[in-house]
Amino acid sequence: MPIALLALTAGAFGIGVTEFVIMGLLLQVSTDLHTSIAGAGLLISGYALGVAVGAPVLTLATRRLPRKTVLLALMAIFVLGNAACALAPTYEALMAARVLTSLAHGTFFGVGSVVATGLVPPSRRASAIAIMFTGLTAATLLGVPAGAWLGLHHGWRSTFWAVTAIGVIAFAVLAAFVPRSAPEQPTPLRDELAVLARPQVWLGLAMTVLGFAGLFAVYTYIQPLLTRLTGLSAGAVSPVLLLFGGGLAIGNLLGGKLADRGPMKAVLGTLVAMALVLGSMQFVIGHAVTAIAFVGLLGIASFATVAPLQMRVLDNAAGAGQNLASSLNIAAFNLGNGLGAWVGGLVIDHGPGLAALGWVAALLTLAGLAVALGSRALERRTGAGRALAGA
Repeated sequence: MPIALLALTAGAFGIGVTEFVIMGLLLQVSTDLHTSIAGAGLLISGYALGVAVGAPVLTLATRRLPRKTVLLALMAIFVLGNAACALAPTYEALMAARVLTSLAHGTFFGVGSVVATGLVPPSRRASAIAIMFTGLTAATLLGVPAGAWLGLHHGWRSTFWAVTAIGVIAFAVLAAFVPRSAPEQPTPLRDELAVLARPQVWLGLAMTVLGFAGLFAVYTYIQPLLTRLTGLSAGAVSPVLLLFGGGLAIGNLLGGKLADRGPMKAVLGTLVAMALVLGSMQFVIGHAVTAIAFVGLLGIASFATVAPLQMRVLDNAAGAGQNLASSLNIAAFNLGNGLGAWVGGLVIDHGPGLAALGWVAALLTLAGLAVALGSRALERRTGAGRALAGA
């Protein structure tokens, strides 16, 4: 395995921790900054919107720079943003700091995905993306439970200081191991933007937004779900989050292998699996054993979708616009995060309440599945039309 790919994974770990760690701190942040649980949940939505805006803008703005320079600059933004989170005196300041931090996210994973696929043979491209995204799963497996424990015992600000330190380490690893390349000969902007004229790219982005929104309608509020509905203590949440992270690691690698065999089949299968798991929540969340099993299965099902969804967009953006399309799909994942957190907050604040999050989340993922089925039907019609024209 190329060392550069492992360096990308280290950067993904740092960014993943800051994205997900807030889920284990919602109760502490809401109490300390005098906001509701749903208000604290909007810190996820704010981060996601920052990714959605920052990903295409920074990708286009940095397209003339060497990719290593871009990655290091993004990690510097990440470090500054997390330090600002740790120092934030008010809810508004914390939101602004989260948005600043989020600007690094989309372009890092977008450019990193393209770099990763170039480090391996064509038959291993999806697996290379999955390996890089293992940084996210490791962040959830190790970083989020550790952050939740740290926040519980030493205050939520200590968690962000720890994440800042992780960013410094990730910067050093990237600087040491990612090879320096010559400045890119950028594709003309018009050719780069031409990818936006492809319907299949937009359908791929839509299935990412809707399919992944289901996960975050539930996972954003996992702390109150486990403490208020399952009856677990606050201290028991961290070990359960550890199980979720283990599920992510399994699902991520499984999704990469499935996508190497056929991205579209993998997209359809993994979205069906995630909808089924989410729909089961209201039947299992009231009992500790079944609720814990649900969390592990949710991790497997949700991250099995990542590599297939990313490869689907990359395949349909083949050519000049891959960097932009890749970053846009990372933005789409985060729009899904923000949409899910917002919808989940509405369900909690305006009814029918925490217990209904599972079936609402399943409906969101099923909407993504419907888009995927439409995309496949369009692809078959287009292919048939080309075959007739050729005949």
